[in-house]
Amino acid sequence: MHYRRFGKTNLELSVFSLGTMRYLGSERLAKQTIEAAIAAGINHIETAPSYGQSEIYLGQALRELNIPRSQIYLTTKVLPTSDANTLQQGIEDSLRRLQTDYVDCLAIHGINTGEHLDWITQSQGCLQVLQAAIEQRKIHHLGFSTHGSLELILAALGTQLFEFVNLHYYYFFQRHEPAIAWAAQQDIGVLIISPVDKGGQLYAPSSLLTELCQPLSPLAFNYRFLLSDPRITTLSLGAAHPEELNAALAMAERTEPLSPQESAIAARLEQHQKQVLGTDRCAQCYQCLPCPEAIHIPEVLRLRNLAVAYEMTAFSQYRYRMFENAGHWFPGRRGDRCTDCGECLPRCPEHLDIPRLLRDAHERLKGPSRRRLWES
Repeated sequence: MHYRRFGKTNLELSVFSLGTMRYLGSERLAKQTIEAAIAAGINHIETAPSYGQSEIYLGQALRELNIPRSQIYLTTKVLPTSDANTLQQGIEDSLRRLQTDYVDCLAIHGINTGEHLDWITQSQGCLQVLQAAIEQRKIHHLGFSTHGSLELILAALGTQLFEFVNLHYYYFFQRHEPAIAWAAQQDIGVLIISPVDKGGQLYAPSSLLTELCQPLSPLAFNYRFLLSDPRITTLSLGAAHPEELNAALAMAERTEPLSPQESAIAARLEQHQKQVLGTDRCAQCYQCLPCPEAIHIPEVLRLRNLAVAYEMTAFSQYRYRMFENAGHWFPGRRGDRCTDCGECLPRCPEHLDIPRLLRDAHERLKGPSRRRLWES
């Protein structure tokens, strides 16, 4: 296992962190997975109250396994709130469930809107709660996770309040690269959220994507893309049972720069996308926004890019169906909300026929219709 410094926290974290979002099954399986991860050299475990019973399972497992507290770094999260009492209670409840006196890292869970950021940075009561918890050593380091826009992430990093950030960034989604660069400049630790699932459901790749990534698997290529970047500290690994650790652990020492062969895979993927999509390829410049109908045009077209170019249709449908169903965790409306107003057209440097592509994306990605319970 390779280890990297987590920015100004100065914690030396394993390049894979054990995420516990999928601990929805048995306490026994959770304990077995935690034990296997620690035995393999993983020294950072991240959890949250909203991950079912994961805090309870984790606290109990560490106690039963008799793991010295100083050998494991724990991160938990609290939802953003404007109420200082709610924030205070959330911290205390997490410590109780984890059976510990402190967490090494506390992340504000989902700074996804400007209002969320204001609640934490401009509410005197919330700031006092966080500062008091740090002074009392209940929290050693403060950071945030985010599903928000690049602009919001940069604004949060610019507050100088946070020592680390958990964000989305993968080979197939590189929009947040400027946030990675800014974090590195400011010595802020970077944890990548869900590189396997949100990174493209790479545990179940299409045959075309598998062929394009040869001789690596798509999963291994994405891991190498991330691990080769020294600005990134650690990747969250959401294993639900010990066997799911294996693919990641096989890459745990592969942190060197990309080899010529691996760089050739990236070039091949890029060339294939350009060739297949032609003049319909969205280059992800985001200049089409804002949309009067609140359609997240770049994300809709990114998912279309992936489905058409790499046959990542199942993944693209899975993400597309989250529009209008996940609130600020996945903002924006579906492509069929387009009214042909044309406001986006002159802003697109690629001169894409955006309304046509939005309708096409919707037809490709909406998935099969589902009969309502009251329909015959």
